[in-house]
Amino acid sequence: MLADVTRMGEWSPVCKACWWDEGDTLREGAWFTGRNETPERTWETRSQVVVADRGREFAFVVGGTWTRWGYTFTPGDQGTVVTESWEFLPGGVARFEERFGEDAAAQIADRFRSAREGIPETLATLKRVAEAE
Repeated sequence: MLADVTRMGEWSPVCKACWWDEGDTLREGAWFTGRNETPERTWETRSQVVVADRGREFAFVVGGTWTRWGYTFTPGDQGTVVTESWEFLPGGVARFEERFGEDAAAQIADRFRSAREGIPETLATLKRVAEAE
């Protein structure tokens, strides 16, 4: 489910739609575009799949160097345990420093806060959707 990026808008509180770029499909190295929305703004980003290990891990890097989103899957007592991670990469820090100057650290801190708040919501919604299928 998670590796089908076209469904990401079903469970993410921020990402409302995704599609594969240029007819691409799930594989390491593939690119996709996502449309994100918050009350303050709407934007699109391109991301590259960096891990596509079916049943074990799916991960992508936004902007190719900015942030890494990852999902790992491990067996649990009542099914599969999904762990979501988010990491701000050096390329993302440099981009924010260039874009926001002295306000970069505050902007980065805001993105960390948003990710920490969004991850539990994403996982809860993903669980609901998976159990309904």
